Amino acid sequence: MMKIMLSLLFLIFLCFSLNFWIMQFSFFLLTFIFMINFNYNFIFIDLSYNFGHDLLSYALILLSFWICSLMIMSMEKLYKFQNFYNLFMFIMIILMMSLLLAFSSLNLFLFYVFFEISLIPTLFLILGWGYQPERIEAGVYLLFYTLLMSLPMMISIFFLYKNFFIMEFYFLKMNINNIYLYMFINLVFFVKLPMFFIHLWLPKAHVEAPVAGSMILAGIMLKLGGYGLLRLMKLFIELGLKINFIFIIISLIGGFFVSLICMRQSDMKSLIAYSSVAHMGLILGGVMTLNNWGLWGSLMMMLAHGLCSSGLFCLANIVYERIGSRSLYLNKGLLNLMPSMSFWWFLFCSSNMAAPPSLNLLSEIMLINSLMSFSWLSIIFLSLISFFSAVYSLFLYSFSQHGKFYSGLFSIYQGSFREYLLLFLHWFPLNILILKSEFLIFWV
Repeated sequence: MMKIMLSLLFLIFLCFSLNFWIMQFSFFLLTFIFMINFNYNFIFIDLSYNFGHDLLSYALILLSFWICSLMIMSMEKLYKFQNFYNLFMFIMIILMMSLLLAFSSLNLFLFYVFFEISLIPTLFLILGWGYQPERIEAGVYLLFYTLLMSLPMMISIFFLYKNFFIMEFYFLKMNINNIYLYMFINLVFFVKLPMFFIHLWLPKAHVEAPVAGSMILAGIMLKLGGYGLLRLMKLFIELGLKINFIFIIISLIGGFFVSLICMRQSDMKSLIAYSSVAHMGLILGGVMTLNNWGLWGSLMMMLAHGLCSSGLFCLANIVYERIGSRSLYLNKGLLNLMPSMSFWWFLFCSSNMAAPPSLNLLSEIMLINSLMSFSWLSIIFLSLISFFSAVYSLFLYSFSQHGKFYSGLFSIYQGSFREYLLLFLHWFPLNILILKSEFLIFWV
């Protein structure tokens, strides 16, 4: 609890400094402070009445600090052009505080409150620093998809408290057989993941958001949905055994369809956003199998996807800053213009298709194991999703790096030290964490 309180006090102190470099360094410092003295087990540690963390919340808080640090590094353009960067920093701190409190809440109602609060800074990021006028429509989609589905969840929380007089996650061990309660509580998480059929807000939000908005959406906000499902699915084990197969079917068939949609995209950010929907479909399928392989595979996929997808959005932004377009028809032959950046394109595209030694590969193996043990028929769509993830990753790489470059380019500059460091700090944990995977594999 002391570490959580110190982190919060540190973040509040940062609110008064709002200096670009101090903020960036401080977020990195917080990341490493948080890593110290954690015992990797199922038990909640640093407990207070309402806050604490176990392995699940610890991993996602760590990812939040890391991605927020990299978000500040990616938006250096704000600092150069004085584009309201003090306001941007303030929004970043509010966002980080809400995420820290959401992931470390032990109380269901507190989790719900901070889950909703984290939506507001993300909306401001999209509306304030987005690129096109359509960002207003994207912001409305993001806000109302989540708010519409979160009202039933709030009513369900009140219903649970009225009947069981308890809100703490650890003591929520009752067996609920009510399908309406199941839908009301989980719908908001399905939207946040997002599940196929209710995913349309995500590509819109990604395409219109600035690079920092895309990074926080792909890196952390989608993980709130997976985290909520992992925390609350234990309430519906008996009912879940009867109806979870419906959501597994939707996630697998949806993942396949979205993979086909990826291959028809001309906008790089749109392609990366749709690939997120396919990956999150696998996470949903893993959670719904209600077994250990699915649980830990989902957590590892959330970490892997957060780092990989965020890195791809950074790469798309690096190209956009130079060429002024994200279209694959204009961004061709980049291998001739930025050969060293092409190497990073290759690394991130290969990680996106779950090539070794990335964490994506290990998490995908665990999720395939989980879904295969649920039903052998799932191998059909699992194999299609795995194959087409390689297809659209190769499509993105080959289409952008090879070919004749756009003749309308006047000049282009190589990557700066900041950009290479930004990409390295995404890629390094993504490929090194697999060496410490025994923390999760051991418990399976």
